[in-house]
Amino acid sequence: MANRGEIAVRVVRALRELGIASIVTYSDADRGSLAVRLADEAAPIGPSASSESYLRIDRVLEAAERHGAEAIHPGYGFLSENAEFAEACAAAGVVFIGPPADAIRKLGSKTAARKLAIAAGAPVVPGTEHALSAWEEARDAANALGYPVLLKASAGGGGKGMRRVDRESELQAALREAASEAGRAFGNSEVYIEKLVNEPRHIEIQILGDHHGHLIHLGERECSIQRRHQKVIEECPSPFMATHPDLRESMGQAAVRVAQAAGYANAGTVEFLVDRDGKFFFLEVNTRLQVEHPVTELATGLDLVEWQLKIAAGAHLTLRQNEVSWRGSAIECRIYAEDPDHDFIPAPGKIVHLSEPAGPGVRLDSGIFEGWDVPLEYDSLLAKLAAWGPNRETAIGRLDRALSEYVLAGVRNNIAFFREVLADQEFREGRLSTSFLDCFFKRRGKKEDDPEAEAAAAIVIALGSRAAVAVRQENGAWLEVGREDILR
Repeated sequence: MANRGEIAVRVVRALRELGIASIVTYSDADRGSLAVRLADEAAPIGPSASSESYLRIDRVLEAAERHGAEAIHPGYGFLSENAEFAEACAAAGVVFIGPPADAIRKLGSKTAARKLAIAAGAPVVPGTEHALSAWEEARDAANALGYPVLLKASAGGGGKGMRRVDRESELQAALREAASEAGRAFGNSEVYIEKLVNEPRHIEIQILGDHHGHLIHLGERECSIQRRHQKVIEECPSPFMATHPDLRESMGQAAVRVAQAAGYANAGTVEFLVDRDGKFFFLEVNTRLQVEHPVTELATGLDLVEWQLKIAAGAHLTLRQNEVSWRGSAIECRIYAEDPDHDFIPAPGKIVHLSEPAGPGVRLDSGIFEGWDVPLEYDSLLAKLAAWGPNRETAIGRLDRALSEYVLAGVRNNIAFFREVLADQEFREGRLSTSFLDCFFKRRGKKEDDPEAEAAAAIVIALGSRAAVAVRQENGAWLEVGREDILR
């Protein structure tokens, strides 16, 4: 497993269920991680900086050779969408658990993927079909498209290298910033331009294919609730499908055509923007497993990681398109060490107390434990909490109940924030778009810092897990005691 955090734990557990020995690579920062604790073997690959560890193809393959690994699962992020890594695995005689390198290369550049999608008959957002070479070219393209426009990195994802531009006076600075951010994040500073679709939904289609030419889709995920262009709540099915019953099949067929045109195999995701009228536009392809894959698993009953492993081993995909079915509703929220009330700034630190929720219909993919130091060097994702119900209302209720039972002390997190979102009437009624959170914060207003909560948090961190238990068991009383202790 060439990754870290909760996805490394997820894959290790899948391997154990199949009776396959697991090896996890780790950096210095992850030496004591949960994935390392759970794996059959662990292989150090370098310092904490990802550029010297998780992004080093040579060190990952050296570790694989040293431990006799037959295959590598890249997870998501890091090398998961790197065609050179997939080729290097093949050259080293190690199976890459993902699509062929050629498919990754065809779809890895968003501009190249747009051309392929057009050839496959999928609708695309109007924009340039190549990376911008100069500011003047960007100016002319933006004027032709009409403002507002969106600058986007040709490589990578997660909102890196993306800037909204509302007028020409903003374009030059935005282009410079987007290119710089893309270069730092992906080693590729190329940027292209698209017409901005106002308040769209972000809906993606899960695809799955084998190496024998059989490829299907597993339906959609609603991923419209985002901060800084990164998803934080996802669900399957999309509530939009209730009023647009034919949209799933149309989008699914378009996704399959794009994947087939690229020679795709294994798990992947084709992403679309959908306007208010149900008109959809191809966005990009993520040539890997998605963070939000649990909601598809809960709604379809399929294990995507197990299928990834089987397909990589040469198995035929026995499932036919007409055999895929969806039951109930599943919703996932990403638990981050971050501060939602201060622009979601990352908040690394020590987890001094942890009590994780469980119960009917609840699934938790976690990569943390009590006493773990959340590192500053990586994305602050800690866990993914998902809930399933026979309908959306039940799934929301179960997710809210699970969040109410989730105790994570020592680092700021977004658990309370998610409960606010779930209680929001616009969310309850399924009126979602990529601008949902901006509107949500305007409706809610700025949340003032709570001095009592700040004092309690400080005491929890100072005294450790015993204090955290007291906060959980005697919430109001504990705050009073904490305040008095500080005054002394």
